[in-house]
Order: sequence, then C-alpha cells, then structure tokens
Amino acid sequence: MPHWTALVAEKKQRQLKSIPQEWLVTPPPPSTLDVTGFPESCGLLNAQEIEITNTSVDVLLRKLASAEWTAVDVTTAFSKRAIVAHQLVNCLTEIFIDRALARAAELDDYLKKTGKVVGPLHGLPISLKDQLCIKGLETTMGYVSWIGQYAEKNAVLVDVLIECGAVPFVRTNIPQALMWPESFNSVFGRTTNPHNVSLTPGGSSGGEGALIALKGSPLGVGSDIGGSVRIPSAFCGIYGLRPSYGRVPYCGARNSLEGQDSILSVFGPMTNSLSGLKVFMKAVVDSKPWLKDPLAVRKNWAEDEYQLADHGSGKDLCFAIMWDDGVVVPHPPIRRSLEITKAALQKAGHKVVDWKPIKHKLLGDVAWDIWNAGSAEDFAITTSVTGEPIIATMELEHADTTAASFRLQNSGITAYQLWQVQKLRQNIRKEYIDHWNATASETGTGRAVDAIICPAAPFAATPHGKNRYANYTTVWNVLDYPATVFPVTTVDPTLDPRDPPHRFYDQFDQDVYEMYDPEKFKNAPVCLQLVGRTLEEEAVIKMTEIVDAALAAAK
Repeated sequence: MPHWTALVAEKKQRQLKSIPQEWLVTPPPPSTLDVTGFPESCGLLNAQEIEITNTSVDVLLRKLASAEWTAVDVTTAFSKRAIVAHQLVNCLTEIFIDRALARAAELDDYLKKTGKVVGPLHGLPISLKDQLCIKGLETTMGYVSWIGQYAEKNAVLVDVLIECGAVPFVRTNIPQALMWPESFNSVFGRTTNPHNVSLTPGGSSGGEGALIALKGSPLGVGSDIGGSVRIPSAFCGIYGLRPSYGRVPYCGARNSLEGQDSILSVFGPMTNSLSGLKVFMKAVVDSKPWLKDPLAVRKNWAEDEYQLADHGSGKDLCFAIMWDDGVVVPHPPIRRSLEITKAALQKAGHKVVDWKPIKHKLLGDVAWDIWNAGSAEDFAITTSVTGEPIIATMELEHADTTAASFRLQNSGITAYQLWQVQKLRQNIRKEYIDHWNATASETGTGRAVDAIICPAAPFAATPHGKNRYANYTTVWNVLDYPATVFPVTTVDPTLDPRDPPHRFYDQFDQDVYEMYDPEKFKNAPVCLQLVGRTLEEEAVIKMTEIVDAALAAAK
C-alpha cells in the first residue's frame, strides 16, 4: 500500500479535477479576514445567481414550484457560489455538480410534463456533511484509511431527501473521526470561518457551517452528538437544529463510535433562513422514515405542537435564561446577546425568568466517560490500515500543541463500569425532568418554563485550536433535549470590552476568561440556543421563530 501521504495527494488531485475550471477565482490576500462579501464581488455570479443565492428557503421552493426559476438555474447558482466558498475557506470534500445538474434537469422536465412538483423539496440544492453516503462516491470522514471506499448505496436520509425532490450537490468538511468542535483532517485540511478566517468555523459540521454562511448552500445537513450542528451554526452565524434521537433517519451513514448507542448522534438541518428548519423537518418526518430505518421514531409531524398547543398557543410564553452553566462563565459578547434577547422577549410581552442549571459538569463527565469507553480503540483500529496519525490538536502548526485535546489516550473502561455511567445518566435525566417541572411554581402561566435560552458556547468562534469547551451543547445531547441555534449579534470591541478579573469557578474557567480579547474575536457572530423537551421539535422550531421575530422587532 502507498504511504498515507501519497493517498492524500492523489485524493486531493481528484478533488481538484471535480471543480469546473471556469469557476476558479483569485481569492483575496490572506490579510483579508472577513471574506463574506467576496462571492458577490468576484464577478463569477451574474445578477440572477446573486439573487437566487440570497433567497430564503421558503421563497426558493415557491419559485421552483411555480417554475419561475428552474432547478437547473438554482442548482447552478448555488454550485458556483459553493465553489467560490470552497476557494475561500476550504469547506468541501466531495463535489458532484454534474450529477446534481442532471438530477435538476430531470426535475424541471417532470414539472414541465406533469405540472406537479416531485415533493416538498422540489429542486432545492442540499449540501451534506461528509458522513452521508451517496452511491458511487467515497465517504472518508477525514480518514485517509477510508480513501477508495465507494458507497454501494445511499444513506436512508439521502434517499428520503431525493424522494422529496432535493438536489444533493456537495459534501462538506469535518475533523478526522468527527468528535471535535473544529474542522481539520489530513485528507482535506482545515476549514476556516468566513467572518474571520483566523477563527474556527467550529465542528464537527464546520464545512457545512462555513459553506452556508457564505450562502453556497440554502440548506445543509449536519450531525450532532455533542454540539456538532449547533457549534458551527453558532460560530458561523446561521440557524441550526439538533433534533431528538431517532427523529431524522441515520441508517446507512458513516460514523465514529458505531455501536455506542447510549448518547446517539443525530442529523439536523443548518440554514441561513429560519424557514429552512421547519421545511426540512416536516419533509423528512412526513416521508415516514421509520419504515426505512429501524431506529427512527414513529412520530408524524404534529402541526398542533407546532402551533404550541402544549404552550398556551404561544401567548404569554415563559422563557428561562441560563446565564452560565456553573462551570464556565461566558465571554462578554455572549452575555450581551442574552441581555438583548431577554429585553426583546419582554418587549414582545413574554415572561423571562432565570434558569438554574443542575449537575451540568457531571452531565459533561458522563458524556465523556460513555464516548471514551471505546473511542481510543475505535480511532486506532480505523487508522491502522494506513498508519495515518490520529490528530491530537486543531492548533496551527507553529502553535502550542497541548491545548484543547478531545482525544483520550487511555484504553477505556469495562462494560460493567460503562453500565454504571449509563445508570447515573438515567438518574440525572429523571432529576432534570423533575427540576424542569418544578418551574411551574414561578412562571405564572400555570405551566412549567416553555423553553430554555442559553449560550451555545462560552465564547464566539475561537482562534484555531482554542475551542476547548463544548458542554453548553453536550448536556442537551445527554438529556436528549432538542435545541436550535439562532443569531443575535456580532462581537463589537466597543460594546464588549474585557471584564475586570473576578472570582472564578476554577482554573479552567479562568483560562477561558483569559482567552478573550475583543480585537481577536472582532466581527465573530454571536448566537444562542433555544432548548425544549424530548421529541418536541415542532414546538422548539415555532418558539425559535417567536424569539427571532422578537429580536427583529426590537432592533
């Protein structure tokens, strides 16, 4: 077998050949940190393509269904913009635009002949994280050892999306083996943040976050086991949803830690337009995925739940704000975003109380113990095929390589020890339900708190290698609570000066505090999470729409 570096070189050559040469551009110099304006100023996209790529998902679908815009035109526009995005932030893995355009032409033909759309996503280009297998393509997931392994069939979710009329056209970058809140691997390299390329887009769905932030895709699919949809959504300033286990089919996709079925990874939508969250979830759920995936939950889309039947029909909602998790205090821009959101909700007539977190450090430890029961062995066995190194840092080469490792070095724990951790998790889940129910005494609505609003991370997008804490998202995976991410503001050095030193929870909290430099984080998006109860995706989406509207009205 060739040395792993030769396999990488050959794969990169093939990737380069998959890019239409006439779409190559001259990117701005490395000193240009914010590249979000470049796709529209580079000259590659015409006026209509710029209009198409700036259009929200609901309007795109309407124009596609009425044949005002053809699927070929829409797919071409997003494909061109995606290729520009890739040249700016290195966000793509597999590029299969010819296939996508052939599919789009079939959809146009069908609409012309029958006057009907194929399904609810007719003609909509959709980008996919590099786990979702597509027949005839490789899915390396950042492993050199998986180069040359071609899928024999589509993942179930890919089939569902195609049946709904969607047009998959690119797949997006991830960290080697996933399980890291940044995006760097030995096959495709590092993805950067389009708002500031010296910062990380987050991970593990970082390619998806960066691509969508540059409007190179209207809607993408990420996955989330500990924050991997929500962290890149937050760092890149877009909307995202982590659904509950089994709501979106996972069968047939590639993954790390396969067989670990205690804290499951889930697929969820990432998008520039809030309408995309509902469009995606309703289309997928209406396709009855439980007939195709044995782990998919048999739950139809519940329109009454979306209309907030369980939440006073959306009038006089009570939101609880978690200002910090009792482990790490968020940076000033995050706190400001919470204050902005609180004021906007109160102005809109909703009630806001404080959320008291319980056992968040323990919940994070439980996740770590469950995943690490076998993760070192999983990574070692997968990489042994080629001898590629297991990446132990996301730092830039010349930087401190000891920071922020999400890779465990030990050999795991016994099955019995794992059971004890899983039992502890069950007990905490029950405590958390009781804790949530008990808030009914302070809401004044006769109900418990309708949703929690909290940071998605204690910081905005960090410099590469410095995203050291994912617990603000991971706790909700452990509890299996659905959560969205929504944009609020951006880091402004004038409004977000450094806090004076104060009492810290511990040394780690102090280290996170010392990371903050307003100039370094300048222009980074600031987003928050909205968290609901298990399998309450419909209500969580609707309440996010209510919060988003309140923020817009308060501006």
